[in-house]
Amino acid sequence: MVRSVACAGVMALLMIQWGSAAKLVCYFTNWSQYREGAARFMPSNVAPDLCTHLIYAFAGISDQHQISSMEWNDLSLYQELNSLKKMNPKLKTLLAVGGWSLGTQKFTNMVATAQNRKTFVDSAIRFLRTNGFDGLDLDWEYPGSRGSPAVDKERFTALVQDLANAFQQEAPTSGKERLLLSAAVSGNRGHMEAGYEVDRIAQSLDFINLMAYDFHGTWEKVTGHNSPLYKRQGEQGVNAELNVDAAVQLWLQKGAPASKLVLGMPTYGRSFTLASSDASVGAPASGPGVPGPFTKEGGILAYYEVCSWKPSQRIEDQKVPYVVRDNQWVGFDDVESFKAKVAYLKQKGLGGAMVWSLGLDDFSGSFCNQGRYPLIQTLRQELSLPSMPPSPPKPQVPAPGQPLEREPGTSPGHGAFCQGKADGLYPNPRDPSTFYSCAGGRQFLQNCPRGLVFSTSCSCCTWA
Repeated sequence: MVRSVACAGVMALLMIQWGSAAKLVCYFTNWSQYREGAARFMPSNVAPDLCTHLIYAFAGISDQHQISSMEWNDLSLYQELNSLKKMNPKLKTLLAVGGWSLGTQKFTNMVATAQNRKTFVDSAIRFLRTNGFDGLDLDWEYPGSRGSPAVDKERFTALVQDLANAFQQEAPTSGKERLLLSAAVSGNRGHMEAGYEVDRIAQSLDFINLMAYDFHGTWEKVTGHNSPLYKRQGEQGVNAELNVDAAVQLWLQKGAPASKLVLGMPTYGRSFTLASSDASVGAPASGPGVPGPFTKEGGILAYYEVCSWKPSQRIEDQKVPYVVRDNQWVGFDDVESFKAKVAYLKQKGLGGAMVWSLGLDDFSGSFCNQGRYPLIQTLRQELSLPSMPPSPPKPQVPAPGQPLEREPGTSPGHGAFCQGKADGLYPNPRDPSTFYSCAGGRQFLQNCPRGLVFSTSCSCCTWA
């Protein structure tokens, strides 16, 4: 009995220590600025105390093997994102290089020789320091796959080691904290075995962001959940590995320290168009789901685009929900499934949670009636991180000629103005310095900066 009490005390202490050190890693995407109305997402929408680590996605690689910006205003957005550290000095920011759209060729060219790798490493250090980042996140999708040759598996290891060594050597000379190094990695066995010497890269990485989602999607002919926690009863072979648990177990077995493995969670769902009246898990699908009003991409819906669909059903074996509306089938994550996943990662002793992405949660609290960032707030609470204050984010004041997002703190209205209107921005006939953002028949009254008026010619605030 005494031994049991002592063990319980030790476990409680370990949980407290683990909780205080848990990472909550959140990705900011530089294309979320182009979403319309209340869905437009900028660094000013990021609560500075929401996540422990912010990762800006994405930077690219030039033909000269140097890291490079990708969007026209990246440098300005870097500055805005990194300014959040003035309000939260504990916050760490990293720059992610790569992403699905970049492909593999530029990575393959860059890692091909030691000199090319050195060129990249040197440029990365300069770029990160110049723009105020605390580290680099490697998001090569994927070494040894998608046209990348088999030798890139070993060359990716060499890149990771070169970066880690250079970061270590640079810190004393710069007088600053050592730059952090992380990598976003696949949860798919094929990609993992083709691309990663897990035990070797794990030694050099500060943490590993496991992309434990996109297990099913519209590249398949039947419905399946985007990010199931476990396999479904009866699943065998490859299908039995298309889940979070299988991906985590695989990375641990291959030599990733549990404390460095950060479990990725999606704030979006994967959608299908049903081919028949069968709406079950594994039902025939004719193609991707209809694009959402804000994300506008077939087969994918932000949490804020699907949270109001009722009623949702749960896949009990997999601890995740799905919802059906007419011929649309969506497998997504909600507060309950995020709680189950945090309980799982605690059980496994993992290093924390990663979120893709900030702008796909209900960041303004306008859509789901669950407050701001309902999914990511759940992760904070379940990871025993301090609760985020309820104050609204700082309003963004754009330059003339740029549209203004919904003013923070303004609740959506249910008046008649937007009824029957297409989603978009409309002038307020009563006040030219304000305008309406219509979304799904709901209206959001927004203010232009002082001295500007709304213009229908550009759908933006401009000089009178």
